[in-house]
Amino acid sequence: MQNETDKDIAPKSLHSDPLSWVEKYADYLYGFAMSRLRDEDVAKDMVQDTFLAGLQRVDRFEGNSEEKTWLTAILKNKIADFYRKRSSNGLRDLKLTDAEGEQQDFFDTESGHWNEKYRPQAFGLEVDNPLMIKELGSILNECLAKLPGLWFSVFSMKHMDDLSSELICTELKLTAANFWVIMHRTKLNLRACLQKNWN
Repeated sequence: MQNETDKDIAPKSLHSDPLSWVEKYADYLYGFAMSRLRDEDVAKDMVQDTFLAGLQRVDRFEGNSEEKTWLTAILKNKIADFYRKRSSNGLRDLKLTDAEGEQQDFFDTESGHWNEKYRPQAFGLEVDNPLMIKELGSILNECLAKLPGLWFSVFSMKHMDDLSSELICTELKLTAANFWVIMHRTKLNLRACLQKNWN
């Protein structure tokens, strides 16, 4: 039973129970934040900020979605803000001409096909082998962890959150050219890392 103090603190909402958020959603939100931020302290801060923002807006929560979905959306915005603030530092070294030059190393300029030296090798993956799939997933996570923060953010927003390129550029204040360079270099890095570590 709630004591009088809890009743006074809890914002009134017919659709949400903030007093249960930590118990119900903290682990999930922390895992979500860690999968995108890869820093325990920052992830913990983001979850706390998410709960605080949720408390401040709980009177606007109408119950059109699950509490978990609503809180996750708040967390996604917090993560985008975090990377937006840090993105200007990571953009200084991105040059479209460099990326285009790198691409010429990998692809034949006339045919557009892979140059022999950089042609992707077959992974030898057995799709019906769950242990092999799990091992590849583990190696992929290790490769993702090695990416620079901004690259990881762009890649995760595109391929984990399934956001459009235009929205990612808007959220992180990137030009289309910067987005292309980041995605290009990220994919090349991941491919090289996977080929090196997958036996």
